[in-house]
Amino acid sequence: MSLRKYLTSRVFLVQVLIAFAIIAALGYLFMHWLTFTTDHGHEISVPDLRKLTEEQVETKLDELDLDYVLLDSVDYRSDFPQYSVVEQDPTPGTKVKVGRKIYIKINTSGFSSVRIPDLIEKTYREAVPTLKALGLEEGTVTYVPNLGKDMVLEMRFKGRNLKVGDRVLKSSKIDLVLGDGKMSYQEEENAVDTLAAPIEETPVDEQ
Repeated sequence: MSLRKYLTSRVFLVQVLIAFAIIAALGYLFMHWLTFTTDHGHEISVPDLRKLTEEQVETKLDELDLDYVLLDSVDYRSDFPQYSVVEQDPTPGTKVKVGRKIYIKINTSGFSSVRIPDLIEKTYREAVPTLKALGLEEGTVTYVPNLGKDMVLEMRFKGRNLKVGDRVLKSSKIDLVLGDGKMSYQEEENAVDTLAAPIEETPVDEQ
């Protein structure tokens, strides 16, 4: 049989069809294996873990075939329960694959303490940023007669005077007593008394 007749024969066509069928079957099996091993199209929505304890996080993620890593604790935040999740990555609602690790940060048990800085005779504009940098808050501002306008004269916490180096909890409100830029009452009274007092003339010795 010549080559031309063989290429046009029924036997050759059947063999070609069988070869295409085998290739198609192998391609389908390969794509199916690839999809299975990479979980292509199988994604999970990350749950909201905020305000959950570490034990609750573990239980919730186990149900979804996800894992977690505890990164660190953060400074105490009063709007979150103690030892609960404050931050997570990826964020809630993010689509991830099975086995993905969720990174979390836990709230501490309470506010840590800080030392009161030396703000005496500092200006109000200097004092407030210093307090905020330490995690403290500005409380009530009171003005008293003093030549130093907006100068810090006293620091108070819950009615008691604070000294430099005293410890208070973070997020505490520190009340400030400032000068109003005017002379003090005592100085004004002294000035008035001085003006009102008669001037004594020293007698001239008679020659």
